This record gives sequence, structure tokens and C-alpha cells, in this order.
Amino acid sequence: MAGEPLLQIRAAGPAPARREKLARRVRLLVAATITYNVIEAIVAITAGTIASSTALIGFGLDSVIEVSSALAVAWQFSARDHETRERLALRIIAVSFFALAAYVGVESVRALVTGERAEHSTVGLVLAAASLLVMPFLSYAQRRTGRELGSRTAVADSKQTLLCTYLSAVVLVGLAVNSLFGWWWADPLAALLIAAVAVKEGREAWRGDACCAVPAVSKADDDACGCAPGCSCCAPS
Repeated sequence: MAGEPLLQIRAAGPAPARREKLARRVRLLVAATITYNVIEAIVAITAGTIASSTALIGFGLDSVIEVSSALAVAWQFSARDHETRERLALRIIAVSFFALAAYVGVESVRALVTGERAEHSTVGLVLAAASLLVMPFLSYAQRRTGRELGSRTAVADSKQTLLCTYLSAVVLVGLAVNSLFGWWWADPLAALLIAAVAVKEGREAWRGDACCAVPAVSKADDDACGCAPGCSCCAPS
């Protein structure tokens, strides 16, 4: 009827050309993530072994797990029809979360029970600080691209990268507090919280619960990220 507002039509998703551009961006981000984490793993495990630091060795192994997650995304997007590989890639990412939680959890409990104390590590402090600066940008870029593309795996991998950011903060604080005040228990205690978060994210990835990984609606829409109401991943981060 005359005078009635026109209905807003929601976009089904990005146009094919835009989807291809986003897929290329995902591949570039994955390559950057793999390169950084390989270097991080080598440095952290070496420094951790020298300083007898469980936290640093765990941090290095987390980098290895992050590489496995990124490789799963790379494998998915190497296919022309990458959506067909999404479910398996999500399962691989979920398993990487569970592996991280298991290792960090066991090593944290062992450190608390035995009272194992690590030596000061300048290399470890610098590495954790660098990761704390780099990882949030990688995670944000992955998450934003994954949301627009509608890729659950890209969003799940961005959570893995964000978890690495949290672990960087934990390692940095743990090493600093241990060096300054001798509070050896601070690092393993905080790492247990990281393990709990890893279990939660692993469960969501296993179920395919990346609710914000849906193609965004029109830019004029208030819900520009395309999330369903109450979706936690739409919260500011």
C-alpha cells in the first residue's frame, strides 16, 4: 500500500567476487599465523628448556597446537568449494583446543603439587610480550574476515589465536612475578583458567557453535555482524 515503508531485503551473503577475495585473505592470515607460531614455538621451547620453565615449554607447545589449527583452515581453503571441508576442519580445531587444555591442565597441577620453580628468562619475557602485541591483531583480522565470509572454521581459528593471546599474558605475568617476587604458584594457577577456557572453546568448535560465522546482512542493518540475538561472539572484544 502507498505510504508503507519498503521491506528491507537481507543479503544472502557476499557476492562471488567478494567471497573469493575473502578466501584469499583467510589464506594469507593463516600463512602469517603459521609462520609466526613456528618461530614462537622454537624460541619458547628452547628458552623454556634452558630455564626449566614449564610455562614457557607449554607456551611453545601451544604454538604448535595453534599451527595445527591454522593448517586445518589452510587445508579447508585449499579446496575450491571450501564449505565441504568445514565440518572436518572444525573437528580438528576442536581437538587442538582439547589437547592444549589437557597439557596445560596436567602441567599446571604438576607444577603446583611439586612446587617446581623456573629460573629467570629474559628471552621468555620478551617473547611473551611480543606475542601479546601481535596476536590480538591477527585474531581480530581472522574473526572479522570469517564473520563476513560465513566461515565457522575461520572464526574458530581466531578464537584459538585469541586464546594464545591470553596465554601470552599469563606467561608474561607468571614469569615477571616469579622473577620479581618469587611467587612461583601464580603462573600455574592462572594457566588452569586458560585450560578451562580452552575446553569451552573446544566444545563450541566441536558442535559448530560459531554463531557469528554467518554472512553479514546489509550494512544498514543494526546487526551488522549477522549474529543471532544473544550470541556472545557479537559482544565487543
